Amino acid sequence: MTKQEQLKEEILNKTKEYYELVHKPQQDKKFVDGESRVNYAGRVFDETEMQYLVDSSLDFWLTYGDYSKKFEKDLAKFLNVRWSFLVNSGSSANLLAFYALTSPLLKERQVKRGDEVITVAACFPTTIAPIVQYGAVPVFVDMEMTHINMDVTQLEKALSPKTKAIMIAHTLGNPFDIKSIKEFCDKHNLWLIEDNCDALGSIYDGKPTGTWGDIGTSSFYPPHHMTMGEGGATYTDNPLLQKIMLSMRDWGRDCWCESGVDNTCGARFSKSLGTLPKGYDHKYVYSHFGFNLKVSDMQAAVGVAQLEKFPSFVQKRKDNHKRLLNGLEGLEKYISIQKATPNSDPSWFGFLITVNEGMKFSRNDMSMFLEENNIQTRNLFAGNVLRHPLFDSMTENEDYRAVSELENTDKIMNDSFWIGLYPGMGDDAIDYMVKKIKEFLKAN
Repeated sequence: MTKQEQLKEEILNKTKEYYELVHKPQQDKKFVDGESRVNYAGRVFDETEMQYLVDSSLDFWLTYGDYSKKFEKDLAKFLNVRWSFLVNSGSSANLLAFYALTSPLLKERQVKRGDEVITVAACFPTTIAPIVQYGAVPVFVDMEMTHINMDVTQLEKALSPKTKAIMIAHTLGNPFDIKSIKEFCDKHNLWLIEDNCDALGSIYDGKPTGTWGDIGTSSFYPPHHMTMGEGGATYTDNPLLQKIMLSMRDWGRDCWCESGVDNTCGARFSKSLGTLPKGYDHKYVYSHFGFNLKVSDMQAAVGVAQLEKFPSFVQKRKDNHKRLLNGLEGLEKYISIQKATPNSDPSWFGFLITVNEGMKFSRNDMSMFLEENNIQTRNLFAGNVLRHPLFDSMTENEDYRAVSELENTDKIMNDSFWIGLYPGMGDDAIDYMVKKIKEFLKAN
């Protein structure tokens, strides 16, 4: 063993010691009713993530590198798709996925400014932000209240000659009605982007969510199913979309050389492109108005370690959801709980509760009680994004359309909230939440 290898081994062993001294006691800390904080989400990690991170930092290859390549390969294998692209956030993944549909290489299927994209208003804002930012028109349909996903009966009403795509998320890990939406897209030659940021690991009809549409997206922000701090990914089986996303992620360049590599095509100085002089350096030819959305290799190193233990994360989410569901059985008179979509096996992101009509208490009453008892709660993101200040400058039927009054979306905004069930949560925390919810309902 060389001195360099010996030193690295010592550093990585010390990193493990540090984890066991500093972080493991916090993770193993006994839960105490009423004193311990029940967060809605959190990081779950061990010494492996820290060792991979330190290993990457010692190489000091700060941008896209070996860990990034490994993560993309491993994620694609996990999802059984041909390609995945690592980016710097789930929001950037949505940005890249949508902007890929605006490429001129798609010819008559290119999404142009003024074209319409069907979506929902009960969303996280960056699911629809790329549509608006590009100058396309989001068309909003309502939700159904059983599975808390898009009401597919409104799709035909949303359709127009300008419709080019559907872009929606699987709500809190619960798959939307993929069969109906996919059939609608196929019938009308529409693109489908699955925002899979809250659903990585969910299964619909035996196949992972995010892989049914043309492009899927994921987020690796700390509350999500796995983390690398900041980070996200897109994935696809379509070779043309693969080419477009690679270009747009990496500055819009026409070249596909990996970072630090030259002349992969063997024609770096002999191509004729655009009206550039013949032989213009292909590394500096741009075929799209792109971005720089890559992450650092250190972040990817954390992701590689997380992906290795990811199946256990998914199983723990399912177990925690089942325990919550069983614990709250018999309370249907007062609250409604989001049900799993038929033919699906969700990797739940959260546990959604809706206060029923006619109750003497509100969603806020219930949330405030839980927060006062150290239980973190969250609304379903924007609730109804159309009611937020960012739409104050938008003109209905010009900048956006809504095909109904979105009554269920408003109900979600007014009456729904969710609590956590992430893998770091033990049975004692789950049971404490059940106890406090029952205590509130009994008192109210």
